[in-house]
Amino acid sequence: MKIRAARSDDLDVIKALLAENELPGTDVRAALLSDFLVAEDASGAVVGSVGLERFGQSALLRSLCVARHVRNAGLGTTLLSCAEATARSAGVFELWLLTTSAAGFFRSMEYVEVDRCSAPAEVRQTRQFAQLCPANASCLKKQL
Repeated sequence: MKIRAARSDDLDVIKALLAENELPGTDVRAALLSDFLVAEDASGAVVGSVGLERFGQSALLRSLCVARHVRNAGLGTTLLSCAEATARSAGVFELWLLTTSAAGFFRSMEYVEVDRCSAPAEVRQTRQFAQLCPANASCLKKQL
């Protein structure tokens, strides 16, 4: 697998991957792709994605997903590690996320569950926090 920066022509395939994984993607647009990474298989097909929505020293980690046919091979962990490294190099010190199905995975990666209201105002005002993710989604945070 090859991890690379997302390009504008990856937008449709990222949205399709998010839909396949029942993750919100209506707010994923070309402007966000500058902070997205994708995983390509040997044939060059995009089989995974992860993104950051940065707000100074905080960022919303979003759209971490892996195609079903390549799951359980560590790709999600690799994508997450790459996103964290990208965040660190951009001066981000804390990552926030919402999830309805992967809290256990993120806890195993040293994220801690926190009250959704404790997120910085900029993060809480994103469409993902304010509209797209249900109120019962777990909110997790990691200090980098």
